[in-house]
Amino acid sequence: MSYSHSQGYYHKGRLYRSRDGAIFGVCRGIANYADISVCWVRCICIAIFIFSGFFPLALIYLIAAIFMKPEPVVPLATEEELEFYTSYAGSRAMAVSRLKKKFEQLERRARRMENIVTAKEFDWEQRLKRP
Repeated sequence: MSYSHSQGYYHKGRLYRSRDGAIFGVCRGIANYADISVCWVRCICIAIFIFSGFFPLALIYLIAAIFMKPEPVVPLATEEELEFYTSYAGSRAMAVSRLKKKFEQLERRARRMENIVTAKEFDWEQRLKRP
């Protein structure tokens, strides 16, 4: 599924590798970031390739492909979603750790509520009677 660069929160001043690109999505990501046609970015890359030789451009392109974060699959709506995606793209282990902590907090909260409701002091008969 493809999203245009104007649909999401994540394109506001951020450079991502495009998921729709030809080779790693670097040129399309740069084109989306600069808001220009991907054709122009590719033409510039080909011109640099011709005038500088294969090795420098290939090395720069591979480094860019490694260090540029991939574009989010679904547009991010809030700053919190952007923060989570940034942490996930940077370190999956850290993102999983954050999710695990969040679910542990939710589990503790659910257990507290369950303990309150199932306690002997909770008067079910009075709560369920209809006036």
